[in-house]
Amino acid sequence: MTKRIGVLLSGRGSNFEALADSVAAGRISGAEIAIVVSNRDGAPGIDKANQRGMATKVIPSKGLEREVFDRQVVAVLKEHKVDLVCLAGYMRLLSPYFVAAFPDRILNIHPSLLPAFPGLESQRQALEYGVKFAGCTVHFVDENLDAGPIVLQAAVAVADDDTDVTLSARILAEEHRIYTEAVKIVLSGEFKIAGRRVIRTGQDA
Repeated sequence: MTKRIGVLLSGRGSNFEALADSVAAGRISGAEIAIVVSNRDGAPGIDKANQRGMATKVIPSKGLEREVFDRQVVAVLKEHKVDLVCLAGYMRLLSPYFVAAFPDRILNIHPSLLPAFPGLESQRQALEYGVKFAGCTVHFVDENLDAGPIVLQAAVAVADDDTDVTLSARILAEEHRIYTEAVKIVLSGEFKIAGRRVIRTGQDA
């Protein structure tokens, strides 16, 4: 049975495109992107989804309380019978209502090695702190900021001459790679969550 993915984005949709490419190429087998939702009018990611012939929906969030808005998004996701929700540059903190609607079925990709540097401008934070390794994290989403159990991480060495732009580009390449791998793990169901740990239970564990 085909697993149905819902993607939420607010901007350019780079990680959405990586997931869409992986689905199309069979790297994420037995899956399809059922709906792409944005909270912002004019998000380039929605244009890219439309160009691929995918179902899209724009629900402007400006001026709405968090749960009021989230109820609209959840309704659309359930209308499209989504099995897994993937946040791809989605610039909103989810409400407890949203999280409860898809328990252990919401993933996010964040450009740092969490729990280091949550929130915005993680690459700049890493450079200012002087770390030697940065990276990215795919994690389950709860109602707290960048705080759910971690599925996968990838480390990226920080060069002495790195800028926000150069470091971000190398991290982004790893984001695209591990998001596909994390989605495959979660859709397979071959994992368990023990406290904060996500433990693989399948043959590839």
